[in-house]
This record gives sequence, C-alpha cells and structure tokens, in this order.
Amino acid sequence: MNDQKPLEQQSSEQQSSEQPLSEKHCLPCEGGAQPMTKEQAQQALAELNSGWDLDTEARCLQREFRFKGYNKTIGFVNALAWIANAEGHHPDLQVSYDCCVVRWTTHAVGGLSENDFICAAKTSRLVG
Repeated sequence: MNDQKPLEQQSSEQQSSEQPLSEKHCLPCEGGAQPMTKEQAQQALAELNSGWDLDTEARCLQREFRFKGYNKTIGFVNALAWIANAEGHHPDLQVSYDCCVVRWTTHAVGGLSENDFICAAKTSRLVG
C-alpha cells in the first residue's frame, strides 16, 4: 500500500501557516504573481526574529549582521550562500570586514513574497 500523498497536497501541507517560517521551503514564483501588500509584509515581519526591517514601500526586507572579524563574516556569507542555493532564492549582500547587510526581495514579482520571509528566518538561524 502506498501512503504517499500527491505532490500538490504535500506542498500545501508543507507551507501550512502553523509551520515556522524557518522550516518552510521556497516555492517557485509563478508568472503574474503579485507581491505582498504592505500590510501582509508587516504581518509576516512580526513572525521573524527582531532586527529585520522593511523598506518604506515594503518591497525589500533587510538586516545588518555584525561579526568579530573577517573570517566570521565570510563564514556567515558562505553559510547563507548554501541556504540560498538550496532554496533557489538569493539575497543581495553588502559585505565588509565585520558586517554583512542582507536584503531579500523577489525580483520576479517586483516586491516581497513569502520566500523572502522564509529565507530571512533561515538566515536568522545562522546567528542564533
């Protein structure tokens, strides 16, 4: 007997609202999808650890991470790159000696999607 569920049902269950953002996975953006409204983005922001901010138009989610030296900064960047590749969703990064600014946005929709918040939650987990 095969107990596996259809892929569509697995995907919808995987993305259930009760599941923490850091345990969800990014879904491919469909053509014509709309970005989150400012209100939706603010609600999603409340689910993240502190430190994340929306830009004034709620089209970008960003956070600055500070480290004790270059090696720790680059270690964080490498771990984040691994997550981004695994999720198929990539941030804009500004990297310096002891700092990395991470910006998430979904270019395909021209603003924020749940993918940005999923990846921001996973990014936060890197630093505890």
